[in-house]
Amino acid sequence: MSDELSTLFKALGHPIRREILDILKQSAKTTGELIEYFPEVTRFAIMKHLSILEEGNLVIVRREGKYRRNFLNAVPLQEVHNRWVGKYMQTTANSLLNLRTVVETNKTEGESAMEITNQEQSKAFRIEQEVHINAPREQVFKALTENAGDWWEFRIAPKGVPSHFTFDPFPGGQFIERWRENEGAVWGNVYYVNAPEEIRLHGHLGMQGAVNSSYTYRLLEKDGGTLLQLSHTASGVLRDSWEQDHAEGWKYLLRDLLKKYCEK
Repeated sequence: MSDELSTLFKALGHPIRREILDILKQSAKTTGELIEYFPEVTRFAIMKHLSILEEGNLVIVRREGKYRRNFLNAVPLQEVHNRWVGKYMQTTANSLLNLRTVVETNKTEGESAMEITNQEQSKAFRIEQEVHINAPREQVFKALTENAGDWWEFRIAPKGVPSHFTFDPFPGGQFIERWRENEGAVWGNVYYVNAPEEIRLHGHLGMQGAVNSSYTYRLLEKDGGTLLQLSHTASGVLRDSWEQDHAEGWKYLLRDLLKKYCEK
């Protein structure tokens, strides 16, 4: 853990690298787009800064054809927060990671229908996160699928009504929450499986209306454990808050819940 922290603090130690993270906080950028933000800095220097950020696990790189697209990975920063601040501000920290506002069907008290309409427009977002889990890949894959109900905390069921999950990890299978007789909700429809390396699903994940949403789990063997990579894309009529809500919710689900479940 000390080596990981040293690498993280090194990555944060230069103002250009911190500025790169500020830019990526707004949206993912290709390497060429990032270089344009720093006209007085050489391409080689920016590439070096990105490499250090990637080593610190603060930037995730996805190759798209001949381009490298860079995404902010805020999970290590949240882990540092939880280590030194979280125990003193547990209630506040948990509220920041709460996805319940996404899955609740009722509007916020006092919010008018016009306010909701103004917050919705045709747009898209893409979330990329990764977390290292000290457990075999087969175990993590099983936890993500067959045992999802053991750690997946969020519910769509009415408040106070118990529910349970089933997840069939094969093409055509579903990730379903059920409550009462013949009542429930589909969190995801499976359309691709390459166990235990990858599984892809379509699912609204609490978003309502004209939304196209899909998410992918990729599992890589690394450092004696499993590097879990999440990709979540959504497009359509999206609320302004949904991208941040889901980014925080995924961090909570994968780092705080799944990781602890697999490593216990």
